Amino acid sequence: MNFEAYKNLSFSRRGRILTIALNRPEALNAVDGVLHEELSRVFFDAARDEQSDIIILTGAGRAFCAGGDFDWLQEMIDVPAEYHKAGTDARRIIMSMLECDKPIIAKVNGAAVGLGATLALFCDVIFAQDSAKFGDPHVSVGFVAGDGGAVIWPQLIGYARAKEYLMTGDLIPASDAARMGLINHVVPAAELDARVDEFVDRLHAGARQAIRWTKASVNIGLKQLASSILDASLGYELLTNYTEDHREAVAAFRSKRKPVFNKAS
Repeated sequence: MNFEAYKNLSFSRRGRILTIALNRPEALNAVDGVLHEELSRVFFDAARDEQSDIIILTGAGRAFCAGGDFDWLQEMIDVPAEYHKAGTDARRIIMSMLECDKPIIAKVNGAAVGLGATLALFCDVIFAQDSAKFGDPHVSVGFVAGDGGAVIWPQLIGYARAKEYLMTGDLIPASDAARMGLINHVVPAAELDARVDEFVDRLHAGARQAIRWTKASVNIGLKQLASSILDASLGYELLTNYTEDHREAVAAFRSKRKPVFNKAS
């Protein structure tokens, strides 16, 4: 695996365990155009990496991922062709995670918001430190939750709860997220690394092919759902990229004020 092909992702190995870290800590690992494109190919590359059997996904610094970078969102408003590319890459991110037969373990070391939440929830097993929060506030910026939230949230917590959280964008403390089945485990921050290492070591000691093919079997239905829902949800998200509400929300967040949405639209 050519680690030098990535600018905003960092990598480390512990034996045959590959850790991939979103690496924009100064921006709380918010996703810009470069990172988004890198995420669209890193899981394909990791799946082919001959030196690893298990993947850990985490964030550098004090957050897992704060969602979309607002300068990038403004760029997509100004140059809509940028969103067209981002939509294609968004589909690749989700499908590459589902296609990767190696277990992907989320180590959520802080806030997982928007695309950050999507990345965490599409992992196979999710560990979070107790101060972490999860949420998909696409609607807060006048966007449809198109990049995977509409796929995965209902499968994990049911349609009623999923619609509540996707339509409000409310953040969920890690303890509540675990209680409702959105994630697997909540641990004290000081114990997060050790707990994840303990779990991946247990997996690595198991029957590799049986574990991989079990993941592949479970993901069959999820891939079918994702393939159909993403086409629609990303299309709706593209439409909201052109709306006055989205332009207002991005401008408001960049100027640190509350957005005022157009009730007539």
